Amino acid sequence: MTMTMDQDDIEGAGGLPLVLAGINRGFREGEGRLDILRDANLALHPGELVALVAPSGAGKSTLLHIAGLLERPDSGEIYIGGRACGTMEDADRTRIRRNEVGFVYQFHHLLPEFTALENLMMPQLIRGLDKREARERASQLLDYMRLGQRADHRPSELSGGEQQRVAIARAVANAPRVLLADEPTGNLDPVTSAYVFDALVALVRASGLAALIATHNMELAGKMDRRITLKDQQIVEL
Repeated sequence: MTMTMDQDDIEGAGGLPLVLAGINRGFREGEGRLDILRDANLALHPGELVALVAPSGAGKSTLLHIAGLLERPDSGEIYIGGRACGTMEDADRTRIRRNEVGFVYQFHHLLPEFTALENLMMPQLIRGLDKREARERASQLLDYMRLGQRADHRPSELSGGEQQRVAIARAVANAPRVLLADEPTGNLDPVTSAYVFDALVALVRASGLAALIATHNMELAGKMDRRITLKDQQIVEL
């Protein structure tokens, strides 16, 4: 079923972590145009995990980049916590992205010269928290992810699964409303993948944030609250 959105839905966006309304995005290709998203609509609720399942090249990354304010749509609107972000100035978009959105990628992208604890402290310090508060929250998150004993280890001293759990904890260090993940377990073996995914689910449920997770793993997708795909440049429920 293609997801639609009327004016009542848009007016109710204030109570939701993320709403995409009528998103259009395309690129010039020679003399023509390649449409990636066409009147795409999506609403995420607090504590909800939504799986984004679509073949390579369908536009998953574009959708995640637009939802996370990394890329602007050609038209349409992005609401994060009820604020319309589509036409905001870059500085305002950066602030909302830093404070309200967490990102997890297939590769952890941890800073190699810093410990696990320091990697979690960094986004909090950038936000403006003092060092004591940032350290305390970072320690709590690592304990929650069962990594407290690895706090002083650098990424090279951690296993792949541990690195990804640190990356997930870092993504929520600033208590965002929305978590966007692009194949967060795609680089892990099946056993480690299941363990990391369970940790991610527990964190989403406990914190009440909304998560949109792109994955090719149908077993993991089946464990989420909803599954969506991209068909004919639109967001469709599976």
